[in-house]
Parts: sequence; C-alpha cells; structure tokens
Amino acid sequence: MGDYSQCIQHKYKNDFCIKCLQKDEDKKSLEQQLPRIAALATGGTIAGETDPTELTGPYRSGVLSIEQLLAAVPMLSKVARIRAEQVANIDSKDMTNDLWGKLVIHVNELLASPEVDGIVITHGTDTLEETAYFLNLLVKSKKPVVLTAAMRPATAVSADGPLNLLEAVVVAGSKASEEQGVLVVMNDEIFSAHDVTKMNTYSVGSFQASEFGALGWIHENQVHFERSLVGTHFNTTHSRFSIEKMCKLPQVEIAMSYAEASRTSIDAFVANGAKGIVIAGTGDGTLHKVLQQAAIDAVRQGVAIVRSYRVSYGHVSHEKLDDEADFLTAGTLNAWKARVLLMLILAEGINDHAERQYIFDHY
Repeated sequence: MGDYSQCIQHKYKNDFCIKCLQKDEDKKSLEQQLPRIAALATGGTIAGETDPTELTGPYRSGVLSIEQLLAAVPMLSKVARIRAEQVANIDSKDMTNDLWGKLVIHVNELLASPEVDGIVITHGTDTLEETAYFLNLLVKSKKPVVLTAAMRPATAVSADGPLNLLEAVVVAGSKASEEQGVLVVMNDEIFSAHDVTKMNTYSVGSFQASEFGALGWIHENQVHFERSLVGTHFNTTHSRFSIEKMCKLPQVEIAMSYAEASRTSIDAFVANGAKGIVIAGTGDGTLHKVLQQAAIDAVRQGVAIVRSYRVSYGHVSHEKLDDEADFLTAGTLNAWKARVLLMLILAEGINDHAERQYIFDHY
C-alpha cells in the first residue's frame, strides 16, 4: 500500500490516507505510460569484468548477465518498463551467422507483439556495426531497434556502459525513433546502422559516421534527431530481404589489396567453396594487378566479386573494369558491411548482375 506513517495530518477513511492512496494510484498510472522495452543481451565489453586488483587492466567480455547490467542503472525504471533476456554472452569477435539468424527471428517476433514498443540490444563493439546492418536489412517493423555497447568493461573506473544503456533505452522508447531504421547509441550520439563504424581501438568516442555524421543525440534523457536517412531502402520496413526465405547464409569472404599483393587469398577462398568475395581495395577500391586477375578468374568460376575500400570512408565508383569483369561495387559500404549485403543477395538467389548492383547502390 505504501508508507502512511507520516500522514497523520491527512484525513483518513477506513484507516487509510486518501491523499497517499491517490499518490500511489498516480504513480501506477505514470508507470503504465512508460514505453515497454525488450532488452536483449549478447555479451561484449559492456558485460565485461576486470580483475578486481586491476580496475583498468585486461578484462573478460561477456561475464555479467543482463539483469546485472540493468541493476547497475536504477534510473532505467523511471524511463521504461523493461523485460530482459540473455540471448548470448560472448565476445563479439566470435559472432556467428547462426546467432545473427536466431537474433533477427527473435527480434521480429518481439516487435510483432503489441506488448513491445522497442528493443535494445547490448553487444560487443568489435562486430556491432555488422550486426546492426544485418538487422537493418531483415527487421520487419517501424518500431525502434537500438544497439549499444561499451568501450570499457562494467567494473572499470568510469565505465561507459551504464550511460550508453540508459540512453539506448530512452531512444528505443521515443516515438521520434520510429521508422529510422536500426540505430546505434554510443557516447550520447545516435547513429544509423548503415553509416556507423568503429574508428578507434580504445576511445569511448570510437563510433562515428565519418562524413555522414550522427543522426542525433541524447541530452538529459531527451532525444534529438537532426536528420534522417534519405535512401529508399535504409528504413527497415522497406527492405526486400526476409530471413524466412533463407535456409543458410552462403560463405562470403574478405580479401585485401596492398603493395605486392598476391592471389593466394582469393584462390584459397575459391578452393574452399566461397560463393562471394569482397575485396577491400586501395583508394577508390582499386586492385593490385595480380589480385585483380585472381578476381577475374574467380568470377569465371561463378564467384561474386565486390570492390570495396580499405580507407576510413568514401564511395567506390563504378568503372569500365567492373562492366568488363562483372565486378560489383560497394558504394559507401565498407568491406564488412558489403559482405553482409552480398550474403543476403546470394541467399535470396538473386543472380542478375544489374539487380545485384542496384541493391548495392540503394541499400
């Protein structure tokens, strides 16, 4: 009922304080108005733990449970009604296609429920951008899906995870976040899954969107969007891909061009059964002549080749070589996101070269 010991000045009815009972009812009413957020944990540094004697030293990822992460942020109960699930507890460097598939199926199931207004996924930073982009291509809802992480383990001095988690929940519960595609919230900023990438090995400001910039920011639990994506298929509700159509994601590998590059990697990938290869090229996705010949030979064996870049950001131009050799170009996608998109293209059995290139140009 509540503590009425301090209410002797109020009028009582049937031994209860009417004013305090009303306060309890008002509180319950406010709680019912809070957004309903499903928090899914996959592990990562945000759930990491250091040696108790070395608060800033080496740590183990994926140790703490989602319940422990939520308990460390009491403010969460004031901004959302949260249901928590431990989907996995891994170091994200060990992310797998199988876990991706299970995650997107579960996310779609949750979003289809009227009891869920949005989803927050805690994740390791190493492959967060790949998971976010994968979800962006396969989630079927306008409701917010927000990934967050941490650069410092939960037990470190000045851990960044608690604030990132709080702000991710705030963003997932905001109506302004609907139909924005899958989002990433890190260090007070809101990013698109399409644009964001990890740019630094240690800084809490590691996640950036390069020349595109953040979509918005969070300040004092208020969500501010400055822009939205304008691409036709950047919104989750407009994607052509469906996880239900995919029995298994095909093997797609990543090679790199560099000085004195050999053809060893491409030849090995083809011999090992790769169905597609993304090449992180120099400059505008250019390929060393030896690597380029290996790529041409791979296409002749039925392997899809995509030219991307190894620089921090930019756009790979479609050139005469691509038409002659049947190469695809990744546009603004870095090599690891281009790999995700190529896997889905191949999984859906899209064989027309022009159609494949259209998807890379618009997704």
